[in-house]
Amino acid sequence: MPTLLDAQWLLFTAASLMIIATPGQDMVLVMTSSITRGTRSGLAAAAGVSLGLMGHTLLATLGLGAVLRGSDWLFTALKLCGAAYLVWLGIQLLRTHATELAVNNEPAAQSNWRVFASGATSNLSNPKIAVFYFAFLPQFVLPQAEQPTLVVAALGTAFAVLTFMVKGPVACFAGALSGWLRERPAVLAGVYRTSGLVMLGLAVKLALARRD
Repeated sequence: MPTLLDAQWLLFTAASLMIIATPGQDMVLVMTSSITRGTRSGLAAAAGVSLGLMGHTLLATLGLGAVLRGSDWLFTALKLCGAAYLVWLGIQLLRTHATELAVNNEPAAQSNWRVFASGATSNLSNPKIAVFYFAFLPQFVLPQAEQPTLVVAALGTAFAVLTFMVKGPVACFAGALSGWLRERPAVLAGVYRTSGLVMLGLAVKLALARRD
């Protein structure tokens, strides 16, 4: 017979999957990496995003999400840094030309480690995620929990794992298109520019974001 703890985890899993599947800057980064550089690059980005979420898990466990929620200047500083990073990513994508892609018909020679770092940085530099973790995770900690801090850590880790389980297949699906697109540099350049514009739009959205 299901226990209250089992029901709580099922509810957490269902809510997490719906949130993870919602398109955002992490999903755009994973799809762009796969389409333009291949499946491995997309998987590296997805793994980087999950690592970033582990960083937010640590922050939530230490209670630093509450600090962000209560400090206007710190939240503003972090979100502007995150927005600036997204602007930089967007500009890099917009500067790509079809002629460059035609000369090199292979995936861009960007290290998967660098893509992995981009995924982690993009996620960690978004203070909205820290605030979200602080507000979301405690809702699934039972009042009778003996070690609520450890439960928060476990929930955050589970969220990071679920994120990779969702974004990993997305990377594989998008990566299946990469070969076809590399044979059509003009179309691929359009993908770069569209992704760049989306990144700039997400940067504006993050810069204007409020904590609540």
